[in-house]
Amino acid sequence: MVKARKYVVKKYFEGLPKRSDYEIVEYEIPPLKDGEILVKTEWISVDPCLRIYHRVHPLPYDQFSYQVGIVEQSKDPKYPVGTRIVSNEGWRDYAVIDMAKEASDNILDAKYKLPDLKGMSPSIAIGTAGMPGISGYFAFLEVCQPKAGETVVVTGAAGAVGSVVGQIAKIKGCKVIGFAGSDDKVEWLEKELGFDKAINYKTTDIQKELKAAAPNGVDCYFDNVGGEMSSIIIGQMNKRGRVVVCGSISSYNEDQTQLPKATILQPSILANELRVEGFVVMSWLDRWPEAIEQLITWIKNGQLKPTEHVTVGFDKIFDAFVGMLAGENIGKAVVKV
Repeated sequence: MVKARKYVVKKYFEGLPKRSDYEIVEYEIPPLKDGEILVKTEWISVDPCLRIYHRVHPLPYDQFSYQVGIVEQSKDPKYPVGTRIVSNEGWRDYAVIDMAKEASDNILDAKYKLPDLKGMSPSIAIGTAGMPGISGYFAFLEVCQPKAGETVVVTGAAGAVGSVVGQIAKIKGCKVIGFAGSDDKVEWLEKELGFDKAINYKTTDIQKELKAAAPNGVDCYFDNVGGEMSSIIIGQMNKRGRVVVCGSISSYNEDQTQLPKATILQPSILANELRVEGFVVMSWLDRWPEAIEQLITWIKNGQLKPTEHVTVGFDKIFDAFVGMLAGENIGKAVVKV
């Protein structure tokens, strides 16, 4: 018998998640059945979506999230010992997976063999070449449909999705302006990732700074944050501009019955004939391999930098999660188990 540990959510979050909302449960894994594999976790992803979808399941539930693990035992010849698997098995150090079983109703559920990462760390498969990178790829290219020379604004620009979007925008020949929450992030976006301009939204006049950075207006807005900042940006968009709403992290820890208010968007949307579209990455699941292949190619070509914020230790997963929600990470937040 293999002894395993997992994080179980025993209380719905109120505001910022608390350690007391979780319990670490130890249990024994029974012998494998035909078709099952035993995967030892190597890397775990912590993402804002864990906060959004925490009420999907009734309590108590096992904390879901993407992870990469290596097969230690197998009763499925398609996945021999030593194979690496990307799955949504979450915050646990071992997982029993039936790869042939249909995905559950979990909105973030997907499982597949680790793609060929050309020698890069397996953690890339839960970051730049995983769900966050795939989100940026399809949301930006398919919804914003950028054209060379256009001006693109990204909020949450130093996060896992935003940093990928900004770099793809540069690959496509766009002018890129990013908003982030610290001077260190601003410097990183400009000097390391090649953003044309980055702005610290916490210490500047957003409206004034954006007008100076984009005097001819904004063509595409990639929204990871929501709130009043989004209203300001949408108010400076050009005729037939495109807005893709990929997240709203400014409100995730707020009381959902008393959400903060922001300037209404309808006058700007109407006057400039804007297109605003929400994006959920699971709607594109059948095309994930296409995005993964292109993202890996860009990384190997040096056009896309897969920056990671690494926390080490199974007992540090919660700290990494709340740290990410507080904006402590630059790039993709991952945990090495």
